[in-house]
Amino acid sequence: MKNGKRILALLVVFILVISVAPAALSDEGKKININTATVEELVILKGIGPKYAERIVRYRKANGPFVKVEDIITVKGVGPKVLEVNKDMMTVE
Repeated sequence: MKNGKRILALLVVFILVISVAPAALSDEGKKININTATVEELVILKGIGPKYAERIVRYRKANGPFVKVEDIITVKGVGPKVLEVNKDMMTVE
């Protein structure tokens, strides 16, 4: 039963990502504010799936906003490689 709920939740997130991604990608040059972005917005970043996006949101709620983009690597599972490929797509405001 738990696996069924997880699969359903991931399916819902996937559908939301598919519906949000084209709009986000059409805003060429627009950066994702990692202090306010939703899970659906965060998964647009390379190497950030629903699991890591949820971790970022939980981290923010527990620890407050990120001071600089580089602080995202303090989230478990988000490392320097993810930062490097996404740093031009992220901002903190």
